[in-house]
This record gives sequence, C-alpha cells and structure tokens, in this order.
Amino acid sequence: MAIMRLRREDPRVVGSFKLHRRLGAGGMGVVYLGSDRRGQRVALKVIRPDLAEDEEFRTRFAREVSAARRIRGGCTARLVAADLDAARPWFATQYVPGPSLHDKVHEGGPLSAAHVAAVGAALAEGLVAVHEAGVVHRDLKPSNILLSPKGPRIIDFGIAWATGASTLTHVGTAVGSPGFLAPEQVRGAAVTPATDVFSLGATLAYAATGDSPFGQGSSEIMLYRVVHEDAHLSAVPPALAPIVAACLAKSPEDRPSTLQLSLRLKEIAAREARGLPTARVAGDAPAATVRTARGTATGSRTAGRTGERPTGRPTGGGTTGSGRRPARPTAGTGGRGRAVPASRTGSGSRPGRRPLPRTEARRRLLRQRLVVFVTVTVAVALGIALVQGVFS
Repeated sequence: MAIMRLRREDPRVVGSFKLHRRLGAGGMGVVYLGSDRRGQRVALKVIRPDLAEDEEFRTRFAREVSAARRIRGGCTARLVAADLDAARPWFATQYVPGPSLHDKVHEGGPLSAAHVAAVGAALAEGLVAVHEAGVVHRDLKPSNILLSPKGPRIIDFGIAWATGASTLTHVGTAVGSPGFLAPEQVRGAAVTPATDVFSLGATLAYAATGDSPFGQGSSEIMLYRVVHEDAHLSAVPPALAPIVAACLAKSPEDRPSTLQLSLRLKEIAAREARGLPTARVAGDAPAATVRTARGTATGSRTAGRTGERPTGRPTGGGTTGSGRRPARPTAGTGGRGRAVPASRTGSGSRPGRRPLPRTEARRRLLRQRLVVFVTVTVAVALGIALVQGVFS
C-alpha cells in the first residue's frame, strides 16, 4: 500500500484523529493514516460525499459497522472508532504495517507451498471468527489481505459490499475482484460463509501462481468463467491443488467449512515445511492414483505366494513367470556361488520374523552399548586394583 502526502482538499483532523498521509482510495472513499492523542496509529476511511447522501447506504453501513464491532480475532484489523452520523461517515481500524498479499506476489513472485498453506490456515481461522459474529466478508481478495509481521490480517470485511451483494457495478471498478467472487454472488443469490471459502480458494491460487485461477479479461468474461468454467489449477503445487479445488466448487454445499480448511492447511504447512510428502485425505487423490497405489500394495503383499511354500530359502530359488528357473547367483552375490540369505543382504528379513521398529532397534543398540561400557569399566577397575596390589 503506497503512502502519499495529503492533498489540499484532504481533511487534517477527523474526529479525535490527526491525519498524516493518504493510504489509498477506493469505491467507498479515501483511506488515511492517522493517530490519536496517545500515538496509536489507525487506518481511517472517510466515505464519499455522494454515498453519504444516500440514506439506504447509511443504514446498511451502520449495520455493517455494528457487526464489525462484534468480531473478535487476531486475523482481522480491529475496529477502533466510527462516526455514523457525521456529514461524511467514517470509521477507523487498527493500522496494519506490511504489504498486501497482492503487492507481495506482484513484486516478489508466487509464494512457496508451505508459505501459502500457512497464510491460508491463518486466514481460514480468522474467517471462523468473522462468521461467528454474523458477518460475511463478501470481498475477500489479495488486496484485502495485509501481511503484517504478526501474521496475515483481513481488512475491509463486509463493508466493501455494504451497498448490496447483488450489485455488480461496483465490482467492475475494483481491479481483480471479478476473479475472486463466488458464483452465487454473480447470480445475485444470498451469500453465506461458503462464499468467503470460494474467495479464499481463489486467493490461495493467486498466492501460489501469481494469477487468478480464472485468468484475465474483462469483468463480463471473468464473471462468466466463474459461473460456467472450471478453475485453472495446473500451476498450483500438488500439495495444495486438491484443497484449493474443493474451495472453488461451484455449489456452496460442496465446499469445506472454514474450520475444516484451517485444520487441513495447517497440516499441509507443517508437512511442506519439513519436506515431507503430503498425506492425502478422503477425496484428495484422483481415482487413478488410488487404484495404482492399491495395486502396488496388493502386489507386494501377494509376492512370493504364487505357488511356493515358505521354506526359509531365498525367494530367488523358485521358477520365473515364464516357467524357467532363474540363473544361479554369481560368485559376487554370495562370495562362493551361493545365494546370500536375506538377513545378510539387507534386502529383507528372515521368513516368520518381522523387522524391528526403528525405535526398538535403537533401544536394543543402546542396551548393548551400555553392557559393553559397564564390562570394560569393571575390567579396567579390576586391572588397576590388581596392579596396585602387586606393587604395594
């Protein structure tokens, strides 16, 4: 967010706040950087004069500000003060230092899978608090997410849509918004918490790829794609693609809840940070992948059970699938032309004996070392005592 000097027409004081800089301007009004008498910094938005004269807007704006007061959570910019009866209504929220997610990706490129999952988990957890307060953000997008040193923060919740969720004229004026709206918003249907889940999925796709999952184009083209076309997720990291795709389901009922989303993204973030393969949950893996994995596991379990009885001999002694006996092992394999037992080669264990778990093996090794140490210590002590007895 670029900080600019105040213009000649800008106010210097609003309420009890002194204004210092311009933080930006949007469809509702101008946002300023201000501070109170104690030095607390705030982001203060003053509503446009034409909207201030609209009584319906004032009523909706008052309802949204009242709802915003009820939100409790560390992932949102806390509402500090507001004046709904002023000639030009205004409200002030906690100032959040740091770039927006949009600027971060635009300037530095896509984020890593671990970073995207961590940001997404925090945002989903923040939306839980927003929805519990009876508020639906309705305009969640990368420019409305600030990356502060203490974690991501959601700004402008619910207020950017105070003029009505079915009004699309304001959407066209906001850069990038059409690519982050849910299908029910485009149709003019009622919004629910699932609406924010769709927008969050599109936001995570942007953070991971640097582009909207519905591409680029005019507002009309983007809105059509949101309703009728599938999202393009080929560039999304495999660890994130299944959960992002679930968020972008056309039907609100098919999307995960914010709580489910938060838990799943936390798991992905932890695994990606440690470099571990992501464990898939039900519905994550494509059917072909599941079938392949099951076939491999079944083949490994049935290997060696196709007509041979366990005899304690290496499995290489049977016949091959073509009916011919395999070649005898060379001298290099056993040292004297004999097959080396599996327990020596390390490629397996003796039949009927399962390999020890790693923790049990470590414990046994520690016990063996302890016995050796005690034995050597006692032997040395006895030797010293014997030598002292000889020379005394």
